Amino acid sequence: MPDLVAYVDGGSLGNPGPSGIGVIIDGSDNGEIRIAKWIGRQDNNVAEYVALLEALQCALALKARTLHVYSDSEVVVRQMKGEYRCRSARLYSLNFICRKLARSIKFSISHVRRENNAEANGLANAAVRHQTS
Repeated sequence: MPDLVAYVDGGSLGNPGPSGIGVIIDGSDNGEIRIAKWIGRQDNNVAEYVALLEALQCALALKARTLHVYSDSEVVVRQMKGEYRCRSARLYSLNFICRKLARSIKFSISHVRRENNAEANGLANAAVRHQTS
């Protein structure tokens, strides 16, 4: 049962607009996992949550013991920690799903400055560029 570390980012061109997610997971027996995925037309906060959801689903599929996530979204980090309430119905449902999945493993999440999340951001942007080109 691996201990995983994930860097996640979601982004949209416009708010809402064409959106993508980027996820990098370290600690897997198979080496680093890199995910760049188009998620349609979303707002930025939804994209950030979908990136977190992707990391959680991947960790569970890998039967991880622990998952520590780094995100540059202060909203997602603080909502997941219970410091901010979810007022948006869309974010509330994503937060609920992520919190439920997070209870299945030893989960933690930290805010990281945008410049320290450049790889995940690049994957999210690549997913959007690839779909819109």
